[in-house]
Amino acid sequence: MAIRPVLALPAPVLKQVAQPVGRIDDAARALAADLVDTMRASPACVGLAAPQIGVPLRAFAMDITGHKKAVSCHGEVVLFDPEVLLAHGPDVGREGCMSVPDFTGDVTRATRIVIRGFDADGRDRVIQADAFEARAVQHELDHLDGLLFLDRVSSPHSVFRRKTYR
Repeated sequence: MAIRPVLALPAPVLKQVAQPVGRIDDAARALAADLVDTMRASPACVGLAAPQIGVPLRAFAMDITGHKKAVSCHGEVVLFDPEVLLAHGPDVGREGCMSVPDFTGDVTRATRIVIRGFDADGRDRVIQADAFEARAVQHELDHLDGLLFLDRVSSPHSVFRRKTYR
């Protein structure tokens, strides 16, 4: 429906715990569309959480289709009020974020995760993800809890200036 500006640090909403969406209504479906439209319009973006567009609600969009590190791939996903059912197998990997545009960092994440939430039609959805998709899910879930990848790096030596490609 609309491409929205993506907020960057130090926007306060990025550090707040998002509120539950609750009922999936027309406003929730419009938010889903805005998340997908904004994600699609953002180069190299594989996920976007509602707080990143200034909406303090528990919702995110993700699509890792075609990513070279993908193993599992559920295509385009929008989830409301997601919760983790299972997570295991730590692995360290480099992450970046549209809300932290100048840096990347090494973050430990579970290699497999099972989450449950509601789709834009209000249906219960369970997703089992691994590898890069599991990392992307956890990254977006962190946004809903007021966390950024910078909050997860093990030390200042695990943060790097983002490379600029011309």
